[in-house]
Amino acid sequence: MSLSTADVEKVARLARLAMTGQEIQTAQAQLSNIFGLIAEMQAVDTTGIAPMSHSQDLSQRLREDIVTEANQREAFQAIAPQTEAGLYLVPQVIE
Repeated sequence: MSLSTADVEKVARLARLAMTGQEIQTAQAQLSNIFGLIAEMQAVDTTGIAPMSHSQDLSQRLREDIVTEANQREAFQAIAPQTEAGLYLVPQVIE
């Protein structure tokens, strides 16, 4: 798939990019190369190949789900302007 200059200009406008004519030509060539590579990869027959999330068969090391920090709610709320029942009170901003 090849992109036209108009396609690249439209993408640049949508992305709010100010591009010169030379930059548009460069981007057109680079994007066309990317789309060409995608077309090549899509042409490969992958029937019978299971999708994988990682290139190597690794398992995630998990840690114990234990509390490692002390509860400092009272210390933090002591310096807050307003609190009530363990919650921070803030001005209403949505009616």
